[in-house]
Amino acid sequence: MGERVKFEIEGQIGIATLSRPEKLNALDTKTRLELKEVVEEAEKSVRVLVITGSGKAFAAGADINELLQRDPIKALEATKLGTELFSRIEELEIPVIAAVNGYALGGGCELAMACDIRIASEKAKFGQPEINLAIIPGAGGTQKLPRLVGLGMAKRLVLTGEIIDAQTALRIGLIDEIVEHERLMEKAMEIAGKIVEKSPLAVKIAKKALNASLGMPLREGLRYEASLFSLLFASEDAKEGMRAFLEKRKPEFKGR
Repeated sequence: MGERVKFEIEGQIGIATLSRPEKLNALDTKTRLELKEVVEEAEKSVRVLVITGSGKAFAAGADINELLQRDPIKALEATKLGTELFSRIEELEIPVIAAVNGYALGGGCELAMACDIRIASEKAKFGQPEINLAIIPGAGGTQKLPRLVGLGMAKRLVLTGEIIDAQTALRIGLIDEIVEHERLMEKAMEIAGKIVEKSPLAVKIAKKALNASLGMPLREGLRYEASLFSLLFASEDAKEGMRAFLEKRKPEFKGR
């Protein structure tokens, strides 16, 4: 797909690899634009997207040389690009799995948080160290981190710039699972494979309902869930899933 983000397809699973290891896969403007292209392509061509990094990092934040050149207007434009990219990943119709292989700092941590499922290598490190540069997270760190780990822990991480290991990230709820470094992609592909076996329509609707839960009062969310639940009964996949269950066979879903 590009120089800085490699895109491969294995069956119905897409793999996007940030490939700028000499810069610890820093998320400069060009890298973000390439990742945006990959995300758009993945939505059209695969059922699940896995995002990972090459070398020692998943993504070690922004490119500091690029940051140094920005005035407030350029900074606003740049953070808008990052926010739009991460929001696009969150709202993608297909699930996105972060396979965090190493450093996930600053924008890299924000990228991981934009994904639906986060699996980490035992070597992974996480943090929002922007405070060390006398700035703050600018692409969702102060908004998404509290929703995942709670306000108190989010304040500690953002205000101290502390970098935490995978075990701590798991304990506070920032990631979902830790695996041996050599098994990281195997585990991510295993989870992706389980999702691929499901009805693509039901997966799409389930992700939509889950995302909506964060922005709705409970009563409104329950009504929204009920409407989506009912809507799926018009699908061929729902009938196929129920028949297959009763007939004790594997369902053949067609996404309609």
